[in-house]
Amino acid sequence: MAAAEDVVVIGAGLAGLVTACEALDRGRTVRIVEQEGPRSIGGQAFWSFGGLLLVDSPEQRRLGIHDSLELARADWARSAGFDRDEDAWGRRWAEAYLEFAHRDLSPWLRSLGVRLFPVVGHAERGARTPGGHGNTVPRFHIVWGTGPGLVAPFTRRLRDAVADGRARLSFRHRATRLLVEDGRVVGVAGDRLADDLTVRGEPSSREAIGAFEVRAESVVVATGGIGGELERVRALWPARLGAAPREAVRGVPLHVDGSGLRFAVDAGARLVNEDRMWHYTEGIANWDPIWPDHGIRILPGPSSLWLDHRGHRLPSPNYPGFDTLATLEHLRSVGAEHSWFVLTQSIVEKEFTLSGSEQNPDLTGRSIPRLLQRVLPGAPAPVQAFLDHGEDFVVAGSLTELLDGMERLGGDGALDRAAVVAAIEERDAAVADPASHDPQAVEIRRAREYLGDRLVRTAAPHRILDERHWPLIAVRLRTLTRKTLGGIQTDLDSRALGADGAPVPGLFAVGEAAGFGGGGVHGYRALEGTFLGGCLHTGLRAGRAV
Repeated sequence: MAAAEDVVVIGAGLAGLVTACEALDRGRTVRIVEQEGPRSIGGQAFWSFGGLLLVDSPEQRRLGIHDSLELARADWARSAGFDRDEDAWGRRWAEAYLEFAHRDLSPWLRSLGVRLFPVVGHAERGARTPGGHGNTVPRFHIVWGTGPGLVAPFTRRLRDAVADGRARLSFRHRATRLLVEDGRVVGVAGDRLADDLTVRGEPSSREAIGAFEVRAESVVVATGGIGGELERVRALWPARLGAAPREAVRGVPLHVDGSGLRFAVDAGARLVNEDRMWHYTEGIANWDPIWPDHGIRILPGPSSLWLDHRGHRLPSPNYPGFDTLATLEHLRSVGAEHSWFVLTQSIVEKEFTLSGSEQNPDLTGRSIPRLLQRVLPGAPAPVQAFLDHGEDFVVAGSLTELLDGMERLGGDGALDRAAVVAAIEERDAAVADPASHDPQAVEIRRAREYLGDRLVRTAAPHRILDERHWPLIAVRLRTLTRKTLGGIQTDLDSRALGADGAPVPGLFAVGEAAGFGGGGVHGYRALEGTFLGGCLHTGLRAGRAV
């Protein structure tokens, strides 16, 4: 027998939780249907570093960062490169998000008890280099508590509503189709899955033990993208980014497979911009994996030398942390299944941060004593664990040993040892010369003009071959799948739109399933901090409309 609710949300990730909480605040009854178990509440946001893009925030102003809505608009437009008829709603969502990030996001977070780390990061800093895209100024705000700290206020509100009988949580319920009557979406149906005690992120059983139907006035698709389905990523890989990678690692669990997109289309929703995606080139295999091919992203500072698989230095603006998709496009165009960071112990200690809540226990645990250890000698403990155990790391006491290790890990005979040495010497000569116009050397110096970078993100300039900063380190990097930039096209109330441009009655979409708004709020490129931000923004708008 089908149960009835005012609102049913498919997916218990951040966008779904925000939608549910906002709808509950309006007096609606809500049911969340989630294929994974209760340990997975919060979805990908739980694993995240907790980064949010804000514009002209109090944190920026305290650090002397001069930002404005106009500057952010220009950065977004240049990076997005909107050029399709399908981008009309994406443009509107982009403007709405920037207004939200400028005016409403910071006070709203404070009202929820969410606090931000005082140092603002400069992610996607390529806007300052010729031909590069990204943020002209630092805008990357880290939640104190990372992803779990951002998810927690919504899980608390939801559990209070469950206790009051206003909300229901149906875990291990896998949605497979939407119920449509007379052109209106009236509910969701699917399989009840067997209980499974696997930990968050591990592949869970798909054994069906029954079926379910839930009828509702409004149905919200909050099922995420396709980043866990490598074959689907490869099938949709755009030619403009070169050949699809053969050796990618997963930045999200297996269940992030795009299933919600498929059944939304079956119910009449329009899916746009499937060829737009956001994957990273700084992926490394997790030495302690949770899901198959589990990859972690290095969040690098600007000082490491970046080489392709042959050992050739990457051209500007393809420096660490500058322009993600430009770097991906370059590496795929030269046939690189992997690339290399070459650096020193001094650089790894100051500049390496690993993406993810579990890789940053000090920030996630809100521990001031552990956080202060970052300024002490030695790499942060999670980074040191990869230096000790990671399959992608070479730690060497000489240049010959480093090159031998790179040849061994490369495995394809492509490495040109002489090219590696020449690239190191070129980079070292530029860094040692304060008057050098080498673009990376210029950007390293510019980074240290900003207090936040000088304190925690950029090592004092030095030559890689200066033995005082050794051991030498090389890191093999692979493509890391992460985000779907396209999705279900939506209007500014998060209503799913059909092929005719009209809303599909009863159907809404939020978060990554909606391309973070409009079926593609980012266009071709993201400014970072806008994925979690997009989940918050789309969830708010949907919760106020359902």
